[in-house]
Amino acid sequence: MTSTQTSRSGAPLGWAAGLTLTAAAATLAYASAVERTLYEVREETLPILPPGSAPLRVLHLSDIHMVPGQKSKTDWLHSLASLKPDLVVNTGDNLSHRKAVGPLLEALEPLLKVPGVFVPGSNDYYAPLLKNPLRYFAGPSIAPKESAPRDLPWADMFSAFGAAGWVDLTNRSQSIGFGNLRIDFTGVDDPHLGRDRYVPYPSGSSTSAQAPHIRVAVAHAPYQRVLDYFTADGAELILAGHTHGGQVCMPGYGALISNCDLPTWRARGLTQWESDGRSVPLNVSAGIGTSRFAPIRFACRPEAVLLTLTSRGGN
Repeated sequence: MTSTQTSRSGAPLGWAAGLTLTAAAATLAYASAVERTLYEVREETLPILPPGSAPLRVLHLSDIHMVPGQKSKTDWLHSLASLKPDLVVNTGDNLSHRKAVGPLLEALEPLLKVPGVFVPGSNDYYAPLLKNPLRYFAGPSIAPKESAPRDLPWADMFSAFGAAGWVDLTNRSQSIGFGNLRIDFTGVDDPHLGRDRYVPYPSGSSTSAQAPHIRVAVAHAPYQRVLDYFTADGAELILAGHTHGGQVCMPGYGALISNCDLPTWRARGLTQWESDGRSVPLNVSAGIGTSRFAPIRFACRPEAVLLTLTSRGGN
């Protein structure tokens, strides 16, 4: 004699389990084959420029994680030039393969003609490792140690960006002029690797504070200590990436992890970071790619961000 277990609805439990497995398989197929290539542009407007300033269009790119052969990603990155940005800010993790520098530069070719600034992420220095993807949900990933077989050709990427005129903000500060507006930048090396060393904003001349200007801070990973020292030194806008927006999110809830100490509700989007009585706009990009060993996104589409900065007093 045999017996068949049933669910409360009377259906055989094996049948219910089969449905669950089918749904899981369908979700995984969607996350790996569909959503991770549903690229979108998130647009934000911030009235933070000095009164009377002309609008400034800032294209924020992050976490491209380029791998050779990614045609849809290349085509989409090419298309971003049609947004006509005045400035490109790249917050790192451009690479995910030792042979990716050439494909990355091809994909960014139209945007490299636009003024830009950049900082690196850990996946610009080191190639990702194959590991259990469920470890991602156990907490922030462990920063990789130096290892020659994993080293990526980051120096080639830095050189190409610099040759195109993009400014390296790796533990550096620099000012760039846009018409009558001056943007004072400071940036750090990847905080996830513990390489961040803060450099104050450029001091300029004795009258530089009187000229129309704005202070912008740039980092790959938005660790709270980094956001705090940016804020303490007068940042008026902070741009970061690293989180992938959670990468695998729960519909109606959001990110389950930020891969750093940033609260998960800040893992994607424009929020206000408050520290020592100051409040600063913080834009965290959900990023464009994924590690090549975890090529999935769910309820978290890849994105670039177009920030339109406008005058505080209108135009």
